[in-house]
Amino acid sequence: MIRSPTFLGALCALGAAAGFTLNDMAVKALSPDMALHQVILFRSLIALALVTLLIMPLTGGLGQVRTRRPLIHLARGVMVVMANVCFFMALATMPMAEATAIFFVSPMVIALFSVVFLGETVGPRRWLAILVGFAGVLVIIRPGTDGFSPVALLPLLAATFYAGLHMITRAVRVTESAVTLGWYIQIVFLVSAVTVGLGIGDGRFDRSESESLMFLTRAWFWPDRDLWLLLLLTGIGSAAGGVLISQAYRLCEAAVVAPLEYVAMPMAILWGFLVFDEWPEPISWLGMALILASGVFMIWRETRIAANN
Repeated sequence: MIRSPTFLGALCALGAAAGFTLNDMAVKALSPDMALHQVILFRSLIALALVTLLIMPLTGGLGQVRTRRPLIHLARGVMVVMANVCFFMALATMPMAEATAIFFVSPMVIALFSVVFLGETVGPRRWLAILVGFAGVLVIIRPGTDGFSPVALLPLLAATFYAGLHMITRAVRVTESAVTLGWYIQIVFLVSAVTVGLGIGDGRFDRSESESLMFLTRAWFWPDRDLWLLLLLTGIGSAAGGVLISQAYRLCEAAVVAPLEYVAMPMAILWGFLVFDEWPEPISWLGMALILASGVFMIWRETRIAANN
């Protein structure tokens, strides 16, 4: 039982969810003090070191960095950078659970993109699931009410960029390994963070009262010991999450792995409660339930269709 690939794949998926939510928690904890692009720089340096020195030697060596499709890697990297920036800016202001729930509308956005850009067909049941998912988003962000904040749109924008990443990945998933894809993403993170840091890292644009914008425009400084611990957690969470989720999809079917990724939602609720004393509002529970049900159904339905083709 313990040696079953399906069982090990499920454990990897749960470990990936834990890694990603650990990263999110640490980034949120850093948001009142450090600049986002500085956090991304240190996180990428740590994650890149872990992948290059510990993971690559066990999975084929440094030869995996060779690629014939650098522009595709650049496009994927840009999508991931934008998705991360939008999501982390939201975390600076929003509760972890609500931001994570809105981001998990990404399967519905991916389905929409597959229709628009790939000409795929979506049946009536999946259209209904898409509508239910977006209804859940509306319940959480509550547009037109006193509880609405434009910051709540950032996780939705992050999900859109993530869906774009998914579309691009389809073009290279056969020729490029998971380690190669992850390595180049970290390189794009590094270049982006350094470029933005050189442009605004002195804090001259830090004039906003918005916590999200301050997180983006704050001046760089050398972290103290406590901040270094959080930065280390971001690098470990990012590297471990990326490798474990790739391993999970390698070991077992997407129908097993994809629903387990939604374990990140209760993990985000737990981190929010334990670290930030956050608890979702009653109406947000309804929205999260709608997004969860819609996302799991979309994954299950698409897996069934793929199995029948």
